[in-house]
Amino acid sequence: MGMSVTISAAAEQDAEQIFRLQYLCFQSEAALYGNYRIDPLVQTLDSVRAEVASDCVFVARLGDEVVGSVRGRVTEDGSAAIGKLCVHPRLQGHGIGARLLRAAESALAEQRGATSFRLHTGHRSEGNLRLYRKVGYQTVGTSEGEDGVPMIVLEKPAGTYAATA
Repeated sequence: MGMSVTISAAAEQDAEQIFRLQYLCFQSEAALYGNYRIDPLVQTLDSVRAEVASDCVFVARLGDEVVGSVRGRVTEDGSAAIGKLCVHPRLQGHGIGARLLRAAESALAEQRGATSFRLHTGHRSEGNLRLYRKVGYQTVGTSEGEDGVPMIVLEKPAGTYAATA
């Protein structure tokens, strides 16, 4: 029988695996937009380490391997910005992304006082949009990423946890 994927808070020693996983996972997003300068692909390892140290970061593990991650932080308006959700391509479609989101949302609300959750995804990222809507996010607007990619902004109030997908 295979191992189970576990979700836990990221530790300092996870930063390098998160960095490598993020680079792998966001290749498909970059291809979708013809833009290989999107933030997850140009972020430095030191910057990932800083986020692991300061933000609310969760990982999905299969044994010792980090196979998914998500980050969140509470902003000045009390909402939580959630980002860089990624799951290894070989494990996508098994509910790991929804489990990571649920863990981040719970911690951001319970430990850091977030009153709502906000995230952004590219306008062509249908798989991402499907997941976010399935777990209760609603489109509230659009924006443009620093890399020029048109983004969909989605939000949901804290305490509205959908069942994991």
